[in-house]
Amino acid sequence: MTLPPEYFDAIYASNDDPWNFATSAYEAAKYARTLDVLPRLSYRRGLEVGCSIGVLTSLLTGRVEQLTALDPNQRALDLTRRRLEAQGLLNSVTLLQRRLPYEVPAGPFDLVVLSEVLYYLDSQDLQQALDAVLAALEQGGTLVLVHWTPWVHDYPQTGDAVHEAALQRVAAGQLQHIKAERHGDEQQGYRLDLFEKV
Repeated sequence: MTLPPEYFDAIYASNDDPWNFATSAYEAAKYARTLDVLPRLSYRRGLEVGCSIGVLTSLLTGRVEQLTALDPNQRALDLTRRRLEAQGLLNSVTLLQRRLPYEVPAGPFDLVVLSEVLYYLDSQDLQQALDAVLAALEQGGTLVLVHWTPWVHDYPQTGDAVHEAALQRVAAGQLQHIKAERHGDEQQGYRLDLFEKV
């Protein structure tokens, strides 16, 4: 089962930064690597799905002229708005309360970032989310997936499972696989895969 909105309501009710995105050296290194692998120095229109409290969002504004950031949780979006306002970055970002897989903006986008979001979906919703994201990504656009790989008992899927689902789109001729990386270990690690829409 895909995790319901109430799951995230409970998480943000108890902690404004439940995954330590703003303070973790691990997260900072992961965000830096995510930006480093992007093949273009700048993008016109980007989509970040699952922006949480906006730490990566604020970094992406340096590479994207107009960024649309989605999250299903209003508290998370409020915290993102506050962060961007404090940094003077809100003018280049549109924040939307949306849920995968049914509420993906139409695009077109030349960059889509799926960071720490797809393992919250069950297998059926994951396939529909990938369909929606690819429909919104323009030809030649960049798709980057970054996910935690250790098993989490709450999550419907692992990071490896969602990346393997994306790799099936390569075999189907929808994506070209540009880069694959693993960082960390079984206790604290992530997988990064970079694609281009063909």
